[in-house]
Amino acid sequence: MGKDATLPSRLHHTAYVTRDMEATRKFYEEVVGLPLVATWSESDELFGKVRTYCHCFFGIGDGGALAFFQFSDPDDQKEFGPQMPPSPFHHIALTVDAETQKGIEERVKLAGYKEPDTYILEHGYCRSVYITDPNGMILEFTLDAPEADAINKTRRANAHQELWRWLNGDHTSNNTYR
Repeated sequence: MGKDATLPSRLHHTAYVTRDMEATRKFYEEVVGLPLVATWSESDELFGKVRTYCHCFFGIGDGGALAFFQFSDPDDQKEFGPQMPPSPFHHIALTVDAETQKGIEERVKLAGYKEPDTYILEHGYCRSVYITDPNGMILEFTLDAPEADAINKTRRANAHQELWRWLNGDHTSNNTYR
């Protein structure tokens, strides 16, 4: 991508299917602290059939949202999910400040979440709190290290070189920040 290319300005929303919109709402509003900012009740012809669904958006600070669908027809619900991959490498990561991360950790603890549904990783370049939502989706709440700008500058400068090195078999860790 050329230096003059225009990048998307922000994430508008992600979209997932939930089996239980109220459990999802309670988790995102009461445990995580993301407000319910929109609920759309709709019927559309999609994929050869009229589908009736509820679509809820939970706001994040930049104006984007995490969104969830729940279908009124059990057959539609079964067809479209949720089918979250059982892997910690499939997740959404959101940037937070120290106060927000601490508040999430406290609410997670008060709600009774324990490992493996929640855990903390000190990556060196950031500190991450992970929690699994009622749908099986993993969220990561990331607090950047104080020197994140310098770290990001270094990583951007050698991103292609580091990828090439790794793809060619040199799997030596380049995380010197831990």
